[in-house]
Amino acid sequence: MNYLITSTAAILVAMIALISPFSNAETLNVYTYDSFSSDWGPGPKIKKNFEKECGCTLNFVALDSSVGILSRVQLEDKGSTADVLLGLDLNLMKAAKETGLLATHSVDTSAVTLDGGWSDDHFVPFDHGHFAFIYNSETMPTPPKSLKEIVDNQDLRVIYQDPRTSTPGLGLLLWVKSVYGDEAADAWESLAKHTVTVTKGWYDAYSLFLKGEADVVLSYTTSPAYHIVAEGEHKYKAAPASEGLYPQVEVAALMKNAPNAELAKRFMNFILEPGFQSTIATGNWMLPVVETTEPLPAAFDTALQPVTNLVLPAESVAKDRKAWVNEWLEATTR
Repeated sequence: MNYLITSTAAILVAMIALISPFSNAETLNVYTYDSFSSDWGPGPKIKKNFEKECGCTLNFVALDSSVGILSRVQLEDKGSTADVLLGLDLNLMKAAKETGLLATHSVDTSAVTLDGGWSDDHFVPFDHGHFAFIYNSETMPTPPKSLKEIVDNQDLRVIYQDPRTSTPGLGLLLWVKSVYGDEAADAWESLAKHTVTVTKGWYDAYSLFLKGEADVVLSYTTSPAYHIVAEGEHKYKAAPASEGLYPQVEVAALMKNAPNAELAKRFMNFILEPGFQSTIATGNWMLPVVETTEPLPAAFDTALQPVTNLVLPAESVAKDRKAWVNEWLEATTR
């Protein structure tokens, strides 16, 4: 009987030893956009890679858009359970910093390969690319050559995203403003006449395009790489823009009141490591921000072509974004 009790106790101790590291493991809450954490996004691989290193639980809190990430923490304020925000971009950085909710980071960003490097002390970049209109070369053998051609061609069916809820939509807002300046309202009014719909986010817009609902859709220069690598399909291409393209750099930020601050700092450093960066090209279908050991698939070659960057000053974007959104709203509802 004593032997049975001793053996049972030993088994219980062994079981507790096995489960306790997981039951007591810290949980890191990362707010991101839904496509990043989806089964087809890079999130699952990043989760697996980071958890293997940290012995923790990485919990992605999926929100409907990058703009939604900022809106959520502004609403939650200092009571937010977020440790890290993952998915803001250049155009939201100043507004995010002005909330006072973000902490500075200590990540060494010297390996970042973006033009001009990276020196911001609140944000760590994790991928980049350029906005572009995607078309089907089989149904449109002669694509538009400029943004103005897309705006002015009344026979061209267009789908893009809402700048209030989508970073691509916001990117287009700034792209149009950088090209048209004071005449942006007229451009929006012209575009509205042949716009099929304006969606809340990227996924809905791109899905409608793939169903043949539009001739062009706002996406990224890297989007055709997905079709080539994942589907062996070469018909989808990014339309050139003689005026230049508007860039996107996606970033992560550390919350000042992060419930798991030390783990959050560890994750911020992890962003520039292979376990994260190696998932970007064929997971998020964007360009990594550091050199990876494996070369990018050849399908990305066209996305790497030099382009003219049309970048509005961050101060202007933060100060005038609301006015520019209102300008867009008024022009597209006339």
